[in-house]
Amino acid sequence: MMDIDSQTDMELSGDPQMLPPTPGTFVDREELIQHVGEFAVSQGYVVTIKQSKKDKVVVLGCDRGGVYRDRRKSKDQSYGEPSRKRKIGSRLTNCPFECVGKKDDGLWVLILKNGTHNHEPIKDISEHPAARRFSEKEVLLIKEMTEAGLKPRQILKRLKQNNPELLSTPKHVYNIKAKLRQGNTTVRMFKSLKPEKCAARKSHLSNTEPSWRQCYPQRISNLIGGRFVDSESFASIDVINPATQQVISQVSLTTNEEFRAAVFAAKRAFPSWKNTPLNIRQRIMFRLQELIERDLDKLAMTISTEHGKPLKYACDDVVRGLEALEYTCGLGSLQVGEFVSNSSDGVDSYSTTEPLGVCAGICSFDFPAMIPLWMFSISVMCGNTYILKPSEKDPGAAMLLAELAVEAGLPSGVLNIVHGTNDIINSICDDNDVKAVSFVGPKTAAVYVHTRASATGKRVLCNVGGKHHAVIMHDASMDTTVGTLVAAGFGCAGQKCVAICTVIFVGNSTLWVDKLVEHAKALRVTAGTEPCADVGPLISKQAQERMCRLIQTAVEAGARLVLDGRNTMVHGYEQGNFIGPTILTGVTTEMECYKEELHGPVLLCMQVDSLEKAIEIINQNKHGQAASIFTTSAMAARKFQTDIEVGQIGINVPASASFPYSSLMTLRPNFSSDLSDDGKTWVEFYTKTKRVRRQWGDLQIQSEGTSSHVMDAFC
Repeated sequence: MMDIDSQTDMELSGDPQMLPPTPGTFVDREELIQHVGEFAVSQGYVVTIKQSKKDKVVVLGCDRGGVYRDRRKSKDQSYGEPSRKRKIGSRLTNCPFECVGKKDDGLWVLILKNGTHNHEPIKDISEHPAARRFSEKEVLLIKEMTEAGLKPRQILKRLKQNNPELLSTPKHVYNIKAKLRQGNTTVRMFKSLKPEKCAARKSHLSNTEPSWRQCYPQRISNLIGGRFVDSESFASIDVINPATQQVISQVSLTTNEEFRAAVFAAKRAFPSWKNTPLNIRQRIMFRLQELIERDLDKLAMTISTEHGKPLKYACDDVVRGLEALEYTCGLGSLQVGEFVSNSSDGVDSYSTTEPLGVCAGICSFDFPAMIPLWMFSISVMCGNTYILKPSEKDPGAAMLLAELAVEAGLPSGVLNIVHGTNDIINSICDDNDVKAVSFVGPKTAAVYVHTRASATGKRVLCNVGGKHHAVIMHDASMDTTVGTLVAAGFGCAGQKCVAICTVIFVGNSTLWVDKLVEHAKALRVTAGTEPCADVGPLISKQAQERMCRLIQTAVEAGARLVLDGRNTMVHGYEQGNFIGPTILTGVTTEMECYKEELHGPVLLCMQVDSLEKAIEIINQNKHGQAASIFTTSAMAARKFQTDIEVGQIGINVPASASFPYSSLMTLRPNFSSDLSDDGKTWVEFYTKTKRVRRQWGDLQIQSEGTSSHVMDAFC
């Protein structure tokens, strides 16, 4: 802070006072510099970096540029010495202003050393010498050449080839580079996963794509406090195209310090976001919806490249996420409380719903766009801030959604993204500032997450995978039913929680199996990015090996392999993780392939004598989460609907994931509570209810002269 003497001196002299920035704690170095720089401009001075040790300390000073303050002695005090002339507006060399940012325990702390200035504030910031040295086009070129690895002197030399009158120095180039890191210019402040050609490239630069733009694999960064920050971790996981085995990108594992910074950013953003009016939140979500629709093809291609699912299914993935986002925009009607007027004499009772605080989501790989949108859009709309951990196998779609959220105007810190495996999951479960955790994934992992997170008092919602049974009655329409079974069983290579994996035929199944094999053989197995693809590769080599093992153990246990897709070879994609449509008959409930969750393009066929037996088999399977019946008999359909013990039922259609405006849930344990992560129960999970009793004034109860607060004591 400024000392009293200097402050009084400024007030007496009539000079406007330039306040120093408020000390505080920041997520990273760039955020600290941005805070000081923006505050300085609002006060009429410009901040520059005087000294810097990137990972330890940064010293900021005043880059003088205001009108020179005449500190020369008066004629009476000069004793006849000739006065020295100065140019109007000349810059001073020793402004005492100085503040220091130091890294302490993973966070950056701002300390003010001297908040005084020896010059007047700048009335028009554009008059500052540094503000008019480079045009926006030159700033873009500086950004490009910096990324290419050129030094400030080399950059300046190339800029002067186009503009010989340029008076800048390498120091000014360095300042522009600092501003680019801060995001204070019109250049986008976050990195794109895929580099794009810059329209500002000039002829003096190479016409061919420079090597630095061909740098692969790209490293996927964290989103912390509104900025995409490269991880300092040396450990990373390759994101591999399952059709070609090409490394698309590398996911740097978030360090513990970076995770704490993400939590800090979310916690700091929560108060202002909580108090943001609902209609403002809605506008941001509407804008995000528009941007996703604009980039739907780009999202679908990213999903197909990383996950392997065909483009048509990748588009469906994004569209189902959009449905959740559209539903989110109308959540205002669900965030209302209840009001009881005059619940007791002169007392009104009402309830309000409020957000929890910092929430977190852990995603599975099967729906890279839909699951993140399910998680963070509802939570954020309810007023929470969010930390999202996408699957390390296909994080590209989540990162693109995060870029679009930033573009839509989501405030810094409201959405943060971290990456990792077991360590980062443990950090999410253990952190006391995280109030709720949502998880989608396999059952074993769900049990672990629920146990660890609930031990610290968090709300936990685990949506686990499961089996989808289909019961085929003898009177079902064969052509329609077979087409549905093939699409629901082999679509996305069976890598979805609602894929039909077990078919139970009531009565003779020979004709049905033959028809299934005929339709399955007609499916085109190839890379998901090919327009004609029906079945894509599995997500990884490990998943492929696991499916081959389960198929082999089923054959050894007595099942008949009527269609074997294990040796499927795709021309041009010989290294892909392909397993073609596979059909096993004669499967029993004791076989490992039936007991396990499959997640592959395999149909298990069973045959029973009655509908009652089929229902019994489904109800006894601990993984059964959905079931469908195909029949023309209303009586059979009603009996199935009544007696089956699963939460999602299909009648002549496969049971798919519920729509966001419904409140569907599974009847099987999901290791959280009675809430599911869809429909109206979303709002219940991400909010808390407060009950308020209110009385205005000194209202007295007329009867027996007893005051209301005395009576309330006995309530």
